[in-house]
Amino acid sequence: MTTATPGANQSPAGFFPHEHGATAMLLMPFCAAAILARALRWQEAAALAAIVCVFMARDPLVVLARQRWVWKQHHPEAALAVRWIAAELSVMLACGVSLLATGPWQLYLLLFGAAAAFSGLAILVNVRNRQRGTAFQVASAVVLTSTSLVAALSATGSIPPWCWRLWGLTAAQSAAGIFTVHARLDARVAARTGNLASNSRRPAIFCIVLLGAAGIALAAAGSYWLGAALLVAASGYGAELARQRSTASLQMPLTRVGLQMLALSLVYGAIVVRGLW
Repeated sequence: MTTATPGANQSPAGFFPHEHGATAMLLMPFCAAAILARALRWQEAAALAAIVCVFMARDPLVVLARQRWVWKQHHPEAALAVRWIAAELSVMLACGVSLLATGPWQLYLLLFGAAAAFSGLAILVNVRNRQRGTAFQVASAVVLTSTSLVAALSATGSIPPWCWRLWGLTAAQSAAGIFTVHARLDARVAARTGNLASNSRRPAIFCIVLLGAAGIALAAAGSYWLGAALLVAASGYGAELARQRSTASLQMPLTRVGLQMLALSLVYGAIVVRGLW
């Protein structure tokens, strides 16, 4: 849930993910790490199931938290949330126990603990309706892209050095994308209200410059594919910022913009995988 309105973003069928950008941030690094690990083990499937359940558990937990501390009357979606949480916890428990049993349990406990802590923070932020804050969304991007660590751990039994690079590269690209999208949202508001101030355009430009500089540095050091990936991301987000100056472009449906950003992320991810192969 993303607002305080009961059931506003929930379908009658249940609490399915509705934030496609966040879903992509969650799954793409996992898939990239699974490819780079060059191994196929049942632990990868267990890790993926656990990750998806942790991600999907947020919305029903937010509903239950609001029912407990915010809403004055009982809401029917609370009962549905209890059923969803029960099913998701069952899957998480089964997958978690199986992963701990095969080890290394210390690393799994560390990752599970970090995921639980951030999930608690996410629930608190959502209950207070501050989930649209840029700082929280950037922190979410860093956490969501860390699924690459779980994928590598489940596939190889360790976290190889290349996986840390993968996490950093995907987190940096995701953060730049968040600032770029926020800049568009600010520009749309400015076009309606006449207020030209933007809180996100400068951070977006800063992130794009960093991506471009890092891309040039990596290419100069011989990491041509990784450098190319960063330059592709910087160019794509730079082009998006440039077209935000057009009133006609600001009328583009956000769904279409999201699909374009997703396509850019897929291209970026594919080049990064090639660079780390």
